[in-house]
Amino acid sequence: MDDLRRGPASRVPAAAAAGLTVAAGLGVRAGAAALGVRAGAVGEVAKYAGDALYTVLVYALVVLVAPAVRPARAALWAVAVSWAVELFQATGLPEAWGRHSGLVQLVLGSTFDPPDLAWYPVGALGAALVHRALRAQRATAPGGSG
Repeated sequence: MDDLRRGPASRVPAAAAAGLTVAAGLGVRAGAAALGVRAGAVGEVAKYAGDALYTVLVYALVVLVAPAVRPARAALWAVAVSWAVELFQATGLPEAWGRHSGLVQLVLGSTFDPPDLAWYPVGALGAALVHRALRAQRATAPGGSG
């Protein structure tokens, strides 16, 4: 319950992280497109970086909703949501819906790709490590509350 009682100021870093993550994800997509990358090593790096960043975004949204959440719990939620979306892609519905809406395609993706499942924990781990470091820094700062 403490998560929901925190004020709006405690959510600012999570909102900023979400915005930066969206920018990074779109930047990776745009960069790969600008290079004309469709396949190959650079294309795979861009695709899987996007997968990891998707989970970083979900992580930031979890922290936005529940600012006091511990990094490990936020990581578990982020991976669970990412896996659920990926598995939902196996139904074919996100692909069909995405043909009519670019936003749906960005949020839900399009086709199930098993290797994506491995990249979501990578993003969650990275986000959790940064979150943990920031919490430790805040706890040791003068007037910090942990």
